[in-house]
Formats: sequence, C-alpha cells, structure tokens
Amino acid sequence: MRGAKSWLVGTSAMVVLGVVGCGTGATGTTSVSSGAAPGSEVAVGANGDTLTVITSPKGNFADNFNPFDPSTNDGTYGNIYETLFYFDNLTGKTWDLLGTSYHFTNGGKSVIVQLRTNAKWTDGTPFTANDVVFTFNELKKYPDADTNNVWSVLSGVRALNKHEVEFTFKDVNIPFAQQYVLGGTYIVPQHEWSSLGDPTKVKITWQKAIGTGPFRLIAFSPQQYTFEANGFYYNGVPKVKYVRYPAYTSNQAADLALASGQVDWAGIDIPDIQKTFVAADPAHHHYDFPPGGVVELYPNWNNPLLANLAVRQAISLAINRKAIQQIGETNYSVLPVPTSLIPSQMSWLDPNLPSQDRQFTLNDEKAIEILEKAGFKRNSRGIFEKDGKELSFNLLTVSGWSDWDEDALLIKQELQPVGININVVQQQFNAYFNSINPGVGIKPNYDLALSWTNEGPTPYTIYYDMLDSKGNWNIEQYRNPQVDQALAQFASTTNPAVQRQALYKVERIAAEDLPVIPVFDGELWYEYNDAHFTGWPTKQNMWINPAPYTFQAAAIIMDHLKPVS
Repeated sequence: MRGAKSWLVGTSAMVVLGVVGCGTGATGTTSVSSGAAPGSEVAVGANGDTLTVITSPKGNFADNFNPFDPSTNDGTYGNIYETLFYFDNLTGKTWDLLGTSYHFTNGGKSVIVQLRTNAKWTDGTPFTANDVVFTFNELKKYPDADTNNVWSVLSGVRALNKHEVEFTFKDVNIPFAQQYVLGGTYIVPQHEWSSLGDPTKVKITWQKAIGTGPFRLIAFSPQQYTFEANGFYYNGVPKVKYVRYPAYTSNQAADLALASGQVDWAGIDIPDIQKTFVAADPAHHHYDFPPGGVVELYPNWNNPLLANLAVRQAISLAINRKAIQQIGETNYSVLPVPTSLIPSQMSWLDPNLPSQDRQFTLNDEKAIEILEKAGFKRNSRGIFEKDGKELSFNLLTVSGWSDWDEDALLIKQELQPVGININVVQQQFNAYFNSINPGVGIKPNYDLALSWTNEGPTPYTIYYDMLDSKGNWNIEQYRNPQVDQALAQFASTTNPAVQRQALYKVERIAAEDLPVIPVFDGELWYEYNDAHFTGWPTKQNMWINPAPYTFQAAAIIMDHLKPVS
C-alpha cells in the first residue's frame, strides 16, 4: 500500500484478520442503523447496491471523522467534506466542486472564486461563502489546524457576496494558491463548527459529520463503517446507494477478500496479480498501476548522525534498489532517480545535470570508504561508530503493508555489510503516522522511515511539500534557504523558463545533499471488480487518478459509477 495522502489533501488520512461482523460481500446483506432516522434499519448490500472499498489495511477503526485530524478515517475527505476544486495529478484535469470558476487578479496576488448556488450541507442547510471564509479563518485562529500552511501565503479572505469569495496573498504564489488554497482545503459548515472551539481537538463522530460531498455516514463500528448517497448533493443523488469500508490488518487478508469478490475497489499490493486476482474472474477483475509518487527513505534530521551527509551517502550507496523492485515490489515499481522526479515529469530534468546525479549506483566499497573518511570506525560488533555513537537506527514502516515491510527487511540486510545496523519497527498506521508527523512544532519520533511523497502537475509540489522549510510533508525536518528561495522563485511566475531554472537548483540539491533517499517509484495501486458497477477509469480511458486513497478523486469516481442493471 502506498501513502494515502494525495498531493492535495494536506491533512491526510490513511482495515482484524478478515472482515469481522460484516456481510460476506457486495451482494450480502448487513443491517445497520440509519443516520437519517435513528433506530431505523436499512438493508445494506442488497441487490448489488453497495460499493465495498479498501484503501489499505489499517486495523480497527476509531470513530473519527474530523477533517482537521490527520488520522481521520477514509472517506472523510471527498465523501463528506469537499475542497473548492480538485486538480488531478495524473491527468492534469480540473474538477469543479464547491467552486465553479476562479480567476486571478491584482497581478496574481488575488483570486476570486465563484461558488455553487445549489450546494447544501447534509442537514439541509445551504452552503454559502460564509462557510468558506469561516473555514479559512479557523485555520488562521488555530494554526495547528493549518497543516497546509495556507496562512503563510494568504493575507486575507472575504465574502464578496453569498456565492463569491476573494482570497488575497502576501506575494504571488500561483501553484500554492491552486493546490493548497483552492484544491487542498476542505470546507466545513459554519453553523456546526462555530461553537466547537479548536477544530483539532473536536471529536467528530459519524453522527456529527456534516458535509457537502456525495455521501453521508449512516453507520459505524470498529470493524466497518457505511456511507449512504447524499440526497442533497448538488450533482444529483449518486447512483451508488451505499459505500462500505471494512477493516483489515494485512494485505494478505485484503487480497483474499478482493479475489473472492467481497471487495469492489482496492488500492493494495497483490503479488502475482494475474494469477491471484484476475484469474479468479477474468471478465470482471481488472487492475492498472500507473506511475504514482516516489517512496523515500526519510532520515530524521534531528538525529545528528543522520544529518551527516556521509551517513546518508553510505546508506544510499548500499541500498540495492533493483532487489527491492524485484522482491519487495514484485516488479510493479520503477527504479527511482536521485532527483526524485517521476517518469511523467522527466521533461523537467536539468539537461546539464551531472551523470552521477541522474542515476543511483550500488557500491558497498565506496559506502565504507566514505564512512571511514568521515571518521567512523567499526566496533567489536562490526558497526561503524564515532564518538561512541553507533550507526544503529530504527526503520519505521506500517504493519500489514506487506511490500513496505519486505522492503524494510531488505534495507536492513543491505546495510549490514557496510556497518550500519537497522532495526525494523512495524507500527499500525495511526501510530506510524503520529510518529512521523506528530503535528506542527512537535519533533517527529523516528530515525528512518519509509513514506510517500505528494505529487502534483509539476515537480513543484513534491519539492515544496518534501523539502521546503514550510512544506506540508517535510517530515524529515530539512531546512535549506537555497531550496526555499528557488521554490519561491518558481511560485512567483508563470514564465516556464524561469520556473525551470528554479527547479534545476532544487534538483541538484536533492541529488547531491540527499535530504531524503529515494527507494522506488511507487505505483498508484488500483484494482476493481466491475461485476456490480460500471463507469470505472480503465487502462484505455484513465480519466482521473484511480487510487481509492486519493480521496477527492475517489469521491468523484464514486459519484460517476452506476450499478449494473
């Protein structure tokens, strides 16, 4: 499983063995209490009207649907709460959501957004510009909620009328305005949230999750929760009547459920997928793994050993990326490059970049040489150390993400011959997420971690999120004024030549300073069963990012699906 955080989400979320306490498949029947009428019962799954989704194995669920909480449940973003627009990182398309159009004014320092006039919250209250202004002012009032750091760029937001909002910015920053203000901030209802105080400390249980999205929650348990089509949805009531998220703790259990037809849509790693999934029902079982984001080995820069370039260089030189591609990723992934550019964005590569910055090499001897020149010596256990401090690190990964778990074990084996000791630590997703991303102003609690990157229509997104001092996924705590300056230069113009020169600077720093260490180019995991619903993105028509963990895109897909008649 890849990261569940899409490049737009900002505050992201990332299901126990087997499915506990739920139906046996999309055609089974499970009785749940309806949120519309407490105490009433509805038949979920009857007549193929229920879409069953697995984004990744996470263990049991907590009753948490707070969009300001990074560990909120799948579907909180997109199904319930929406952004103004969705900018798809795979196709480059823009989808109008709560906004219908926008235009920049004042030399790019302001943007005016036209809002939908027919949108309502799921309790029937009309959606207005006041909800948008309130949401952004909450981020300003409670900075811990501003995980996209929008107020580092915004100077103000105001309602021009009931359905028109103006954002003003301190400086011109067009990609940030699009990706994080217009496309990365989920709007909440003022009439509910104005009395709740600090949004990061509010407990939003399934009954209290009031949104504008295509679905609303009607049932919750630690093993499964269920959405129902939103009768107030501005695009019309979705044809998918129910959406169900069951709990799993491992890829293996989820794989079995998917292959047996209990699951309609998944985003998980399945070894030998033709044999274990497609062959089970060739007419209806399909998949595609288009290029996604880079999976990096993040070194915590608060650890002085990992802040040492020689240590990062030695780690990188000792990682056998081909073995990880073949064994851990079962040949589904693509070998990475030192710049962290994904294949679809290689046109941005600096043509003058030195050859050593264009591809990785495997060289244990050189890794050892670098460490020795940096003053490290092997101790009696064969581990390099300096000033009494061993090169011994915990490597954090997610329990049940079988490919990443295998990758971590391979890295452990590969670093041992060069005198670097690795202890692989597997944590359930919520604990893992809180370790690497504990909140604004709190230092991450890890040494090394496998984690995802956030991709956008240009490399600006991954570089800003991952390497800028104010980046939204700078979990390694990297600080480099040259990077910040170059990314600010990119954001201040629409001139492609200027933007390229700015990114070239960042590419060289990424390749030579190794603030993070690319391991492989991750796939967008996408498996689906079209026996019950039609309208899926396909290899022939990949009309949107198909991964169920790209939540705003996933909600758009669900809104487009139709039951097989």
